[in-house]
Amino acid sequence: MKVDEMVVVAEYNSSVEAEMARSILACAGIQSYIEGEYMSTIYPGVIHARLVVSEEDYEQAKTLLRIRE
Repeated sequence: MKVDEMVVVAEYNSSVEAEMARSILACAGIQSYIEGEYMSTIYPGVIHARLVVSEEDYEQAKTLLRIRE
């Protein structure tokens, strides 16, 4: 079984924003997790909460979250 590479799809200033984005992806069936969730709460604006998805779901996640590069 091949393990997908995980990539950061977005960064947020707060864990609340990241959790809202994660729930949007979950409703679409995309598994994700948040890196730095607790540290972004302790150091808001300094350390960001990063939303991570598999490479396979990256493009769909960007579209759902309306992220432009």
